[in-house]
Amino acid sequence: MKLKAYISLFLIVASTSFVAAQVKFEAKVSKTKLGINERLRVDFEMNTDGDNFNPPSFSDFTIVGGPNQSVSHSWINGVRSFTKTYSYFLAPKKTGTITINQATIEIEGEIYKTSPVAVQITSAVNRPNDPDNAEIVADDNLHLIAEISKGNPYLNEAVTVVYKLYVSEDIGVSTFREIDSPKYNDFWSQNIDLKGNKIQNIQFKGRPYRFLVIKQVVLYPQKSGKLEIEPLSLDVTVEVPSNRRDFFGGRMMSQVHKTVSAGSRSLQVKPLPEIGKPENFTGAVGNFDFKVTTSKTELNATESLQARLEVKGTGNLKLFQLPKLTLPSSLEVYEPEHTQNIRTTIDGMQGGIADSYTIVPQFKGKYPIPNVDFSYFDLKTESYKTVSSGELVINVLEGPTNSTHTDSNIATVGEGKQRVIMNNDQFAFVKSEANLKPISSEPFLNSSWFWSSFLLPLMAIPLAMVFRKKKAERRADVQGNKIRKADRLAKKYLGEARKSLGQKEAFYIALEKALHNYLKAKLHIETSDFSKDRIKELLLKRQVEESVIDEFVTILDSCELARYTPFSEVTMQHDYDKAAQTISVIDKQIR
Repeated sequence: MKLKAYISLFLIVASTSFVAAQVKFEAKVSKTKLGINERLRVDFEMNTDGDNFNPPSFSDFTIVGGPNQSVSHSWINGVRSFTKTYSYFLAPKKTGTITINQATIEIEGEIYKTSPVAVQITSAVNRPNDPDNAEIVADDNLHLIAEISKGNPYLNEAVTVVYKLYVSEDIGVSTFREIDSPKYNDFWSQNIDLKGNKIQNIQFKGRPYRFLVIKQVVLYPQKSGKLEIEPLSLDVTVEVPSNRRDFFGGRMMSQVHKTVSAGSRSLQVKPLPEIGKPENFTGAVGNFDFKVTTSKTELNATESLQARLEVKGTGNLKLFQLPKLTLPSSLEVYEPEHTQNIRTTIDGMQGGIADSYTIVPQFKGKYPIPNVDFSYFDLKTESYKTVSSGELVINVLEGPTNSTHTDSNIATVGEGKQRVIMNNDQFAFVKSEANLKPISSEPFLNSSWFWSSFLLPLMAIPLAMVFRKKKAERRADVQGNKIRKADRLAKKYLGEARKSLGQKEAFYIALEKALHNYLKAKLHIETSDFSKDRIKELLLKRQVEESVIDEFVTILDSCELARYTPFSEVTMQHDYDKAAQTISVIDKQIR
């Protein structure tokens, strides 16, 4: 028995070793020594199909092509052969010995690895001027250029970088992609959308070329001195004519992958001059207009107005702060709302920014909004400019008088405040003893709750029948339903006015709007038809009594007069009640 067990074990090990010996997975390189300006092809080849291929990290290379997958089947003398290959095209990033680490793949449940491969990278090699070499032809006819609008800008001055790909008429380009994108450190940057980008013809290096704008970027330098712009690199698939001909005699094209770079560029950024710099300067550079406006100049106490500080023009609009608004202490001021309306074009930022302050006066009087200065550096004159808003005065017509000061324009806050002294009995309301009572242990079966839950559904049946009968009677009461509908409609349209009772202007605006909306809904007319004669004519046609129409018109007159004459809260309540009653009566009478 032991002999048979040994034989079985030997056969299993031998068969496993045989199968393992048949599987091949290896890495092959096109050359083991190459210049840094040359390309390396790496093939990962297997003779049995596998899954979950995992390539090594090509951190010392730029992948300019791949992975490309190819599969080959063949039968020779009844023997089947299979080959599957993953191919990469690599451009070295540095000189020296670089090791291509192991790749892995899963074949029939087993993990196989390639052996590491070392390649020697030398400095750039001189290649012979071979007109039949596709790579040489591509190098001589393909260029990526970065055009910079200004080499010595001021701090926060817009600089435009335009990347153009130049291609001679001797070759073609099928695809390209970015492989190294600039980070634009020390710059505020924004890409500009390329809309309607077209290929254009140009003379470049004394030869006819075509060029395409690949990328446009607007930069605002954020520090002075020498700043570097990192290079943009592209992987380009180039079609190069060869000496081979196809079946019809046409010239065949060779396809090669080329890496082109715009190269590193540098700017010498000038600092803004210190001589003449205003104290309130916050970094604005460009050409701007500045103004301060208010939504009202006259209002009553506790009403609100908007004060708006606005800057418009061309420059670094997103990169500076607006000046602050200083107001008398008797004016309650809320934090400003910042808004932007900026578009960034090839020439830089254009548009405007604004801070809107909500102001609520507390006392009657005249309140000045002091002059506000805004300073910026003008690039055309290379000097600082200051724009002043001028003083504005807010006249508060009605409200309490500030008795703490003789000058109603000045009011301070925080006077007369006392320190709060904590009471030692501040936690006296917390109970120290709980009044707990035991829960009754009476069984639920045959209890009062048991019989109630049993009988209540039976008692609900006659109640539901009575409710249904009352509902049918209510539905049949056409006149009563019309009256109730009219009352609901009046409350609906007058709801906003009711909320504004006590605030004369807001109340009468809401009341007038409610009356107009009611007429729109009932008479199907537009605002342009809201003349009193037209309203009378339409309501009379709909069989509304003339006295009711006169009441409605009187309420409209009150809404118009209320803006110019003093009205008490009693008068507002009277007008509200009259409007609700009139709308209800009209809705009952209208046909």
